[in-house]
Amino acid sequence: MDEVTKLMVEQLRDAYSAEKQGLRAMPRVTKKITSQSLKDAFQMHREQTEHQVERLEQALEKLGAKPGRKVCEGMRGLVEEAQSELEDHDKGPLLDAVIVGAQQRMEHYEIAAYGTITALAKAAGQQEIADLMAQTLQEEKQADEKLTQIAESEINPAAVGGGGGEDEDDDDDAAKPASGQRGRKRASA
Repeated sequence: MDEVTKLMVEQLRDAYSAEKQGLRAMPRVTKKITSQSLKDAFQMHREQTEHQVERLEQALEKLGAKPGRKVCEGMRGLVEEAQSELEDHDKGPLLDAVIVGAQQRMEHYEIAAYGTITALAKAAGQQEIADLMAQTLQEEKQADEKLTQIAESEINPAAVGGGGGEDEDDDDDAAKPASGQRGRKRASA
């Protein structure tokens, strides 16, 4: 196996692990969602993700490889961060907004991964793999756009207007950063 093929196999295995981790996390997250349109979007994307896993298996098979035991550390971190954020908020519109943000971070990670794999497969003359991954890339972009649409039209206005289950004692909340601030603090540190 040449170096480019090895790289593609590693990238595909990483994406496979990321998708499997996302699938495992979805039921826990879905239980905490209050918005029906967000629940519906999660269910639709869960079904898409199952097909995406099948495409990854097909692509690996075309390269003579199997998914293996590789763990996508990037997705592991995103899932762990999402789980932590879920514990910071009560069920309601604000938690729905937190869930959208966490899911979009995962979608953006996957968009980057599938864009890379698609471009590498094209460059290597693996058009069938490029086509499979381009299909998944398009689905990930659509999922991200759907989340944005739901957030802007429904979830964010409800979270801003209703407070979404936050404690009424603002002094306690000032002592710990809100989930959205956590990422910004780390990025600027």
